[in-house]
Amino acid sequence: MASDARPARTPAQRDRTTSMDAATRRELARRALDGYVTGPAAPVRATANAMTRVDNALTVVLVEGISDQIAVETAATCRGRDLDAERVAVVPIGGAHAIGRFLATLGPLATRVRLAGLCDRHEEEVFRRGLTASHVGAPRTRADLERLGFYVCVEDLEDELIRAVGAARVEALFDSQGDLGSFRTLQNQPAWRGRRPEAQMRRFLGSGSHRKSRYARLLVETAVGRDVLPRPLAALLTAI
Repeated sequence: MASDARPARTPAQRDRTTSMDAATRRELARRALDGYVTGPAAPVRATANAMTRVDNALTVVLVEGISDQIAVETAATCRGRDLDAERVAVVPIGGAHAIGRFLATLGPLATRVRLAGLCDRHEEEVFRRGLTASHVGAPRTRADLERLGFYVCVEDLEDELIRAVGAARVEALFDSQGDLGSFRTLQNQPAWRGRRPEAQMRRFLGSGSHRKSRYARLLVETAVGRDVLPRPLAALLTAI
């Protein structure tokens, strides 16, 4: 009896990427960053734009950079929340080491609004010192930080999202954006060949113009759709 099974695909067939011209890729990238500043001055402009909402805010969420801001705001929108209407301002402070300076800039306002935030594991101590120095609290442990409304990502938010979504679906996202070929190139580099796919993906997101910010929205939308939003991000949304 003849078998109905299809012949196994070759590695080349399995890795065949979707054909996509440069104009389409640019348009997909533009959509992923719609509503957010881009360009060399983006970090400074993003902080300045967010600060215009702080004076009227009831809650101020401190995050390290633009990709974290996009992730928080996308997660809130996907869960049916309107942070502007709730008077929640998500502020990218330009790196964890800026927290003390940022809290000093807030001045007395820091005691009148609810503060919350998100940081990477390697910056946890920096956030603790900044909050303590600014008399927001005296967190000595991660549990203390969470009681204040601050949550820690391991290793960072990109790593949390990659693990939550899963390597196969992250690859599918890369393919949908015309980036799978570039990712394969990174995988074949001597320094990254044979490494865990999750580590390769984290490195890939950290390279390339605006790639981390672009995929922040896409990964969060996928995570919310599958109800696998990483705990630090989900807990932050509950806290605010």
